Amino acid sequence: MSKLLSKRRARRALLGSVGLTLLLYWMPFGEVLSYPLVLLSTLAHELAHGLMAELVGGDFQSFVLHSDGSGAARWSGNPSRLDIALVAGAGLVGPALAAAGCFMVAKRARLARVALVILGLLLVAALLLVIRNAFGWLFVGVVAASCLGIGVKASQQTAQLSLVFVGTQLALSVFSRADYLFTDTARTADGAMPSDVSQIANALVGPYWLWGGLAGLVSLGVLAGGLRSFLQGARD
Repeated sequence: MSKLLSKRRARRALLGSVGLTLLLYWMPFGEVLSYPLVLLSTLAHELAHGLMAELVGGDFQSFVLHSDGSGAARWSGNPSRLDIALVAGAGLVGPALAAAGCFMVAKRARLARVALVILGLLLVAALLLVIRNAFGWLFVGVVAASCLGIGVKASQQTAQLSLVFVGTQLALSVFSRADYLFTDTARTADGAMPSDVSQIANALVGPYWLWGGLAGLVSLGVLAGGLRSFLQGARD
């Protein structure tokens, strides 16, 4: 029978995840310890680009994840200006959407385990279909194996707490990389290219910083909804 997290445990899990994450960023050598979390954020960001490309009728061709934490999703098609803007914007709000989904699912033990297994299988599919570099294969393979292992073997409580932790990392990535919302150039291991907000501005109207601000507000709204659902859905 599916069990709900108690409200006390839910709050502890959420506060503990936030505290641990902030500690990793602030403590000596914290950048080294938080490195996998940066990669996780990039993974969610770039896969969101690719998934939206498929939704607007394009072809998600490949995805590379580099050791410096940068990445790139490549897609093709005959997109309209709106399609281009949607694909670019998906990477900005994608981590927040994924975080909200983690919070909403994590309140139920059985759903948490099922979600981890599904996520692991989707990452395996990504490995086979779109990931095109060795480092991307290594990192995504580890994440996929971890999701499948926790979803199948770990306790229900561990599955729930794992989803809360992952959701927290994705949620905080909105703030840890907030400067990306207000720059017109993205610098990656593949070289400099127009940033997502710059692509939106070129496809539609208005300055890039306006779209960056709107993307940030949307992300905050999505996160607030996911957190509210997580805490209110927990058992008294």
